[in-house]
Amino acid sequence: MTDNTDNTAQAEPADRTGGAAVTEGTGNAAPGAAPSKLSDTRPPSANADEPTTLLAFLDYLRAAVLAKVDGLSDEDARRPGVPSGTSLLWLVRHLTVVEHNWFAWAYQGVGEKPRDSEENLLDDATVAAAVAAYRDAIARSNAVAAAAPDLDRPGVRSLRPDAAEGPSLRWVLVHMIEETGRHAGHADIIREQLDGAVGR
Repeated sequence: MTDNTDNTAQAEPADRTGGAAVTEGTGNAAPGAAPSKLSDTRPPSANADEPTTLLAFLDYLRAAVLAKVDGLSDEDARRPGVPSGTSLLWLVRHLTVVEHNWFAWAYQGVGEKPRDSEENLLDDATVAAAVAAYRDAIARSNAVAAAAPDLDRPGVRSLRPDAAEGPSLRWVLVHMIEETGRHAGHADIIREQLDGAVGR
């Protein structure tokens, strides 16, 4: 069974990235120009209960990822920022799969098998479609979390083949914060390479 949570570092074939990797000094940023500044949104500060706090931080990181494709052309969003082939559009589509796999497939028990982000070809992918799909997945994930009676209840199954039972909702939320945060950092770097934009 494929765990689609930790595979960004794997090499991405050329036909899935849609262009040559961005290198220092390439992209749309003018040589020597000062970096442009995206809105620098601070993390949530509400002192709430545990479920509200976990979802607030996860939503914050999801929004940070979406901000990194805002204003980009489809071509630039498909452009890999590292030799392994990771692009901003690939990151958004990968996280969409991860949301489905952990909340819907694993925790809720929907579907016969998990989705595979490695099957997401980017040749004809668009920013608008990827963002819409990610937002839909987020809404479904949040609905699953809201419907759970508590954070300790285990899910139906796990993506990890060696797991004896499905992880608790607490584990899923913490893992998704870790996963989304890691990829938000990747997105920060790739966006700056593309056009010099920084911030979150």
